[in-house]
Amino acid sequence: MGSITFVEHDGTEHTVEIEPGKSLMQTAKDNGVPGIDGDCGGECACGTCHVIIAGDWIKATGVASDGELQLLDMTPERADTSRLACQISTTEAMNGMVVRLPEFQM
Repeated sequence: MGSITFVEHDGTEHTVEIEPGKSLMQTAKDNGVPGIDGDCGGECACGTCHVIIAGDWIKATGVASDGELQLLDMTPERADTSRLACQISTTEAMNGMVVRLPEFQM
């Protein structure tokens, strides 16, 4: 089974196993990764699961919906590779992916 590494704003790393089909947000929450709130429960309604995907891994996450992009537009720490973790379904193809967490969730 593969793994994904979440990197907190201070550089602390959390490597967790991939559970294919589970959202990236739920994977982080189930493994106690701090910094992902997921206040709306994964409904793409709050933006509190903002993550920044490292490098070329953004291609593995799929395409963001218009609703997701609107929420990301309100995020002060938005980057070119920002996504909402609740909108990313994990797959084995994400083995080795690095995900950075912003200093603050909105």
